[in-house]
Amino acid sequence: MPHEELPSLQRPRYGSIVDDERLSAEEMDERRRQNIAYEYLCHLEEAKRWMEVCLVEELPPTTELEEGLRNGVYLAKLAKFFAPKMVSEKKIYDVEQTRYKKSGLHFRHTDNTVQWLRAMESIGLPKIFYPETTDVYDRKNIPRMIYCIHALSLYLFKLGIAPQIQDLLGKVDFTEEEISNMRKELEKYGIQMPSFSKIGGILANELSVDEAALHAAVIAINEAIEKGIAEQTIITLRNPNAVLTLVAENLAQEYQKELWEAKKGKEENARLKNNCISEEERDAYEELLTQAEIQGTINKVNRLAAVDHINAVIREGNPESTVLALKKPEAQLPAVYPFAAAMYQNELFNLQKQNTTNYLVHEELLIAVEMLSAVALLNQALESNDLVSVQNQLKSPTIGFNNLDETYAERYANELLSVKLETLSQGQENLTWNEIQNCIDMVNIQIQEENERIVAVGYINEAIDEGNPLKTVDGLMLPTAKIKDVDPEHAQHYQDVLYHAKSQKLMDPASASKILWLDEIQHAVYEANMHQDKAKQWVTLVVDVNQCLEKEKTSDILSVLKSSVGNTNDILPECANRYYDALAKKKEQKSKSVSTEGSWLKLTLQEKYDYYYNVDSRESSWITPESCLPKESWLTGKEIEDIIEEVTADYIREKMWSASEDLLLRFQATSSGPLLRQEYEARKSFLYEQEEHVVKIQAFWKGHKQRMAYINRRQTFIDHIPSIVKIQSWFRMVTARKNYLSRLQYFSDHKNEIVKIQSLLRANKARDDYKTLVGSENPPLTVIRKFVHLLDQSDLDFQEELEVARLRGEVVTKIRGNQQLEKDLNLMDIKIGLLVKNRITLEDVISHRTKLNKKKGGEILNNSDNQGIKSLSKERRKTLETYQQLFYLLQTNPSYLAKLIFQMPQNKSTKFMDTVIFTIYNYASNQREEYLLLKLFKTALEEEIKSKVDQVQDIVTGNPTVIKMVVSFNRGARGQNTLRQLLAPVVREIIDDKSLVINTNPVDVYKAWVNQLETQTGEASNLPYDVTTEQALTYPEVRNKLEASNENLRRVIDKVLNSIISSLDLLPYGLRYIAKVLKNSIHEKFPDATEDELLKIVGNLLYYRYMNPAIVAPDGFDIIDMTAGGQINSDQRRNLGSVAKILQHAASNKLFEGENQHLSSMNNYLSETYQKFRKYFKEACDVPEPEEKFNMDKYTDVVTVSKPVIFISIEEIISTHSLLLEHQDAIAPEKHDLLNELLELLGEVPHVESFLGEGTIDPNDPNKANTLSQLSKTEISLSLTSKYDLRDGEAIDGQRLMIKTKKLIIDVIRNQPGNTLTEILETPATTQQETDHATDMVSRAIKDSKTPEEMKHSQSMVEDAQLPLEQKKRKIQRNLRTLEQTGLVSSKNKYQDILNEIAKDIRNQRIYRKLRKAELAKLQQTLKALNEKAAFYEDQINYYDTYIKTCLDNLKIKNSRRSIKLDGKGEPKGARRVKPVKYTAAKLHEKGVLLGIDDLQTNQFKNVTFDIVSTEDVGIFDVKSKFLGVEMEKVQLNIQDLLEMQYEGVAVMKMFDKVKVNVNLLIYLLNKKFYGK
Repeated sequence: MPHEELPSLQRPRYGSIVDDERLSAEEMDERRRQNIAYEYLCHLEEAKRWMEVCLVEELPPTTELEEGLRNGVYLAKLAKFFAPKMVSEKKIYDVEQTRYKKSGLHFRHTDNTVQWLRAMESIGLPKIFYPETTDVYDRKNIPRMIYCIHALSLYLFKLGIAPQIQDLLGKVDFTEEEISNMRKELEKYGIQMPSFSKIGGILANELSVDEAALHAAVIAINEAIEKGIAEQTIITLRNPNAVLTLVAENLAQEYQKELWEAKKGKEENARLKNNCISEEERDAYEELLTQAEIQGTINKVNRLAAVDHINAVIREGNPESTVLALKKPEAQLPAVYPFAAAMYQNELFNLQKQNTTNYLVHEELLIAVEMLSAVALLNQALESNDLVSVQNQLKSPTIGFNNLDETYAERYANELLSVKLETLSQGQENLTWNEIQNCIDMVNIQIQEENERIVAVGYINEAIDEGNPLKTVDGLMLPTAKIKDVDPEHAQHYQDVLYHAKSQKLMDPASASKILWLDEIQHAVYEANMHQDKAKQWVTLVVDVNQCLEKEKTSDILSVLKSSVGNTNDILPECANRYYDALAKKKEQKSKSVSTEGSWLKLTLQEKYDYYYNVDSRESSWITPESCLPKESWLTGKEIEDIIEEVTADYIREKMWSASEDLLLRFQATSSGPLLRQEYEARKSFLYEQEEHVVKIQAFWKGHKQRMAYINRRQTFIDHIPSIVKIQSWFRMVTARKNYLSRLQYFSDHKNEIVKIQSLLRANKARDDYKTLVGSENPPLTVIRKFVHLLDQSDLDFQEELEVARLRGEVVTKIRGNQQLEKDLNLMDIKIGLLVKNRITLEDVISHRTKLNKKKGGEILNNSDNQGIKSLSKERRKTLETYQQLFYLLQTNPSYLAKLIFQMPQNKSTKFMDTVIFTIYNYASNQREEYLLLKLFKTALEEEIKSKVDQVQDIVTGNPTVIKMVVSFNRGARGQNTLRQLLAPVVREIIDDKSLVINTNPVDVYKAWVNQLETQTGEASNLPYDVTTEQALTYPEVRNKLEASNENLRRVIDKVLNSIISSLDLLPYGLRYIAKVLKNSIHEKFPDATEDELLKIVGNLLYYRYMNPAIVAPDGFDIIDMTAGGQINSDQRRNLGSVAKILQHAASNKLFEGENQHLSSMNNYLSETYQKFRKYFKEACDVPEPEEKFNMDKYTDVVTVSKPVIFISIEEIISTHSLLLEHQDAIAPEKHDLLNELLELLGEVPHVESFLGEGTIDPNDPNKANTLSQLSKTEISLSLTSKYDLRDGEAIDGQRLMIKTKKLIIDVIRNQPGNTLTEILETPATTQQETDHATDMVSRAIKDSKTPEEMKHSQSMVEDAQLPLEQKKRKIQRNLRTLEQTGLVSSKNKYQDILNEIAKDIRNQRIYRKLRKAELAKLQQTLKALNEKAAFYEDQINYYDTYIKTCLDNLKIKNSRRSIKLDGKGEPKGARRVKPVKYTAAKLHEKGVLLGIDDLQTNQFKNVTFDIVSTEDVGIFDVKSKFLGVEMEKVQLNIQDLLEMQYEGVAVMKMFDKVKVNVNLLIYLLNKKFYGK
């Protein structure tokens, strides 16, 4: 780069001979050429610096300046500087040079050079200096352009427009290489270098103005201005020597004022500047106005006067006067065309009206007139129907159309001509700019659609050629193709028809195109659809007819045929039986010859398309299926149609002669009707011709028939006299039986009514018995016996139980898997974010991706499936059984977990609750677990209130652990659907209402109002920008806008509140129950608390903690569905926040005051809303207890069919065990507590390897730690059981004995009748009863053998069931005596108590089955939602995979230029290895990397060196230090550790325990040297 020397060190010019040596001619010529190149470089530097001052912009370096000026952008900007009226920034092509930087020079760049040349011509620079356009664009003579810039600078300086160019010859240095390169470039030009030193003389000779006279005239003007007399000033201005133009006498005062102000300004600037310049160096024109400045001021005054005049005539509305005013040279406006006077007047008048000041300034007029003139010329070209002229006008840069592609100029012109003709027919003379722009936009849209359609056609033809049906149907369904009636299921047939159509077209020599166009494709699609319809009709006919024949449904044949054939007129109802008989006979004949029967039917269409249909699977195909065996026994469609046609024709021939006219018309409508009618007419014509003979034949035949009938009848009577006597006696007998038969018939006719009466009587009896069972306090044994069968477990019961258990396991596993996937995806988001910001390496992201994909495949949480006890090592079975008893105890006794929660720190307890506790209760996946979880919440909440709440408000102001746990649980998968139903409709309505504006901040409203004012007027509002709330409220506009916001707020809040209150039943029962517990517990501890205080706490739970966050951030809580890339904007977020804020205040009855005093008008509304909330909160607490809600009690587990099962990982089992041991004294202080006993049996906390058993993991496995971590996440299923089960010989309590006794009684009363239990027990059983009982027990044993293991009864109950009837009765008597001693039953009422318990079990069994079905449906719905969520996560994982694969591909491309590989396994063959980097400590200190070394001065840093070497492992570097060449130490750097420090904000680190380095600069150095970043 050149640099300027100090003046005191003036150097000789390059190439001058400063010594006495003598040079040869060749050397002197070389020096001369070098000197010329140096001088030219100096001139380039002079031009560069002068242009930078004028443009206030940095130009390319001197050696690159020639190339940088070729696109003309800087030249056009220079033209804008000295001739702004000629060149505007809008006219400069590629003003930001984005096109030039991307693809180099474009021919339109020459427009910039042309504008520069025209601008110089406009200011009067002599053309002797001008370069040609090709000199610049094609680089034919760049020195000529630089020469012109020098001349322009001198000329502009004389005009007072620009500063003087500097003389840098001998003051700047260039390298030998730069000078030599420039010399070579100049030699390429092959031109003579222009003489830059003669520019002044040439310019003086070219300008004809007398410089002395001009100078004197200018001095006189300045003196007149100083005197301040306008009349004298105007005289001096009109002096011809001043060469001033357009001086108007009537503007003398304005000239004097403006010139005086300009002169004073220039004198002030000169005074400031001359303070540091000597008297000798001062220029007279530094204080005096130059001729150019005077002319500029005159032009300014003239322009202002002209603009005032133009605005006045525009208001008058006379188009001719307006055009005259616009054409005045003083206005300095573009050319105006009188033929468009009306357009100028109308458009400028409208523009003037739109302006708030009703006045158009010069800049506005300039832009408007320029565009209107261009539009006028375009309209003129349109009127003359000159397409070429229209196209040229469209390309004009002055007209300023958007999205205009010059390639389609002809099409624009044609469309504009048609629009012009239409507007002329409507009486409009000229098209406006907007109408023309709309026309251009419309043509662009048409072109785009045509291009897209062509692309779609190409895509479809390509797919047809490839023979890919799926790709073909994808092409047909492209929106741009606009193909109608495409059904993706017919993809193969579309492919076949289109391929055939294209093949036909290819074989057609007359066809010009060899591809199918859209109309041909559409026709082929219609044809294929017709084929499909015909095939469906054929299948319906064949299947329905053959099935009807096989089922022998004679009555259905008519409806089947009518619904299947194409022409229903071919089917005659009178021939129904004939059709059936003919078809059945044909099918029977065909079936006899069939050897192998398949299921496929085949139809051939147009002798080239085969359609197949499978009768069994109802599968259809247009390609031959595998193992296609035809169904040969069935009639084909052709055979059916032939038979129908034959039968119909025979019938018509038979009835044709006796048919009425209507019947003949029906016959005519059949397919064979016309032919038969023709045959009938021919026969009829023949008979008419032979009418006389026909009559004779008929008469003879009728007489013969009558005589024969009489003779036969008479002979019959003679031959059957005995029979006639019998007939007469039978008739008398019939009369006698008539009365009997009529009565019998009456009963037969009313058989249904009789059955109904009988069933009604039986139903009333059964209903009365059931009412007795349900409603009676002591139902009798006879009634119980009728319904005892309801207690039996059917196969359906077992199947439903197994299905519920399976679904419960899947739901729990899926919940845990989704939670883990969500955590890993969040971590992947962070890692990819860090990758983008260069925070971590790509290897780290890939590592996490691999882990994530394993989880996606199910390899981490469960290798193949949830594993039960039997899948673990055998020696650990006993331990796992103890764990089953332990978790059963924890699940059913909530006090243990409640105490454990409050023994742990809050951060650990939160994690424990989110994982282990919800796992123990299976995420409340059924009613039992939800019941037990609610009992835990209740116990824990009561414990927390009892021990940690000192004041009523602590619940509101604090963050209670249990409340947080309850809200989190109910806002999860279970409660999320509730929140969506509650809030989604109203929240979506708020978001979608674009007109809704809610802003209750007065300052924000004020600022928005000020911005609106200034935007509308285009002028400063003179209002303060920073105001306080009180100041903002002083403005009526602000108050009005606030009131409008408040009104909108009330309206929206009413909708939200109504949605919440009306949906009370949708609130999760668990949340309402905990609200009830919370209210009662607070009231119990603080009995003086008022009802309002208690309901506010309930509101804090139900609204503030549960609903409020979902209203504020619906996208974050999945309340509404957001599209890809979609988000809630700030206005929508503010609206939601305002609604939530008001509802929060209303729920807590907190009025606005203090800082929110401006919202005090809402206080009455808040009070009214609170009353609604208060009623809502009170009703929300009105829920039954869980025992009643879920029909549960502490003995429910004993009578349920299946054992409770939980799915828990080994890691969670070990963690729970560890926590229980750690806090054992606090949880179970009693020594003999059952928990202590179980923990003692389990012993110490096992580790994963010992838990799974020895040998599970290879001790030599290098990834042992990782394997153990994987195995620790293995889930196992625990079938929870109580430690104390029913066994013979053990002490059993009354309730368990009661259960056993009930089961025995049920077995007995099934087989032995009796009115009371005592009567049955005392009456011996008969042999038949014993046999029936034994048979029942065998059936039960068979059923029990099929029962799943987890649903079988205990061994003792199985043994009791096998006892004979009499032994069972004796055991019942013993048990009853024992129960009577405990007070559970009494012999005085004949043991009615135990019968009542059996009746209760029957009633509960029905309720349990109903609840189980509901739970099954609920689990299926939950699992579906979880699967959808998992699918969403998998989509995200796939997206991340694609992203990382792209990163890998990019890295491979980069690695082709670097030696470091991604996997770190070494360099590819032939790759260049990265060299070590060596720096001294001084160099690193200079770069800022090294900050200091302990115990070492800065001047000694040069003796310390550091070698940085890249190791084989990617991102690992060895750093060696040396002092005076002696190796001291070595340290290893990990780029990931450095990036992590940078991410954590660590700026300084130490190496070698003494060297302080800047972490950010060290990372930059490593990236630059080793990664090329």
